[in-house]
Amino acid sequence: MTRNRLRRMLDDAGETTTLIGEGSTFRGDFNGKGSFIIGGTIVGDCDVDGTVTLAAGGSWEGHLRARDVVIAGTVRGEVTAQRKLEIGPTARVEGTIAGAEIAVAEGAVIEGAMRVTSGARVTRFTEKRGFGSGAEHED
Repeated sequence: MTRNRLRRMLDDAGETTTLIGEGSTFRGDFNGKGSFIIGGTIVGDCDVDGTVTLAAGGSWEGHLRARDVVIAGTVRGEVTAQRKLEIGPTARVEGTIAGAEIAVAEGAVIEGAMRVTSGARVTRFTEKRGFGSGAEHED
């Protein structure tokens, strides 16, 4: 089955999911495969063959590398998505972000460099549900 490019990453879950819940703290580096949802705190670096979702209220300090990344929490460090990087309206990023496709919601705060590796334009969108639907391209 071919993945629909326009489908939101959160709607495309289906693989095994690892959860680090609110109130939990993980210190150290890790590699993994599949989906990771982070509601707590991570201090360290990761390299994930899958999707990492940093939920609202979650925080990350270090280098977050994954195939796809969704950020609704706070990041201090570098974020690298091989494919799609989505920054939600509650996100705050202090550091460098990079991805082949980058979508940024109205209200997100990014203090640092933003690099689109595919040469595409950054997509700006207004959140219309719990964690977004509508998108429009920046002109």
